[in-house]
Amino acid sequence: MSRALLLATGLLLAGCAAAAGWSKPGADNAAASGAYDECRALAESAVRTDADIDQDILATRQSDWQRSGVVRVQTRTMHEQTRDRASALTDSCMQAKGFARPPR
Repeated sequence: MSRALLLATGLLLAGCAAAAGWSKPGADNAAASGAYDECRALAESAVRTDADIDQDILATRQSDWQRSGVVRVQTRTMHEQTRDRASALTDSCMQAKGFARPPR
């Protein structure tokens, strides 16, 4: 499965649960969900280049990493970094739209 597909799937699954955690005075769940979808799409677009670059690096260096036994660790690290960046971008976007998460 390609890295970009994994990223998109992860963001989609995270989006289903995460939109419910955002609130804004006067906004219902549908408004929060719509805003979250917009922010998630912007974040996905922003990290797409990173994901594509990571995928290219993995494709060209995979035989080197396989010989050294690092391919899985490197793939996971790249995926986590891209996921974390997308999450931070989504959070920033939601805050810019006036939404807040409830205290944890």
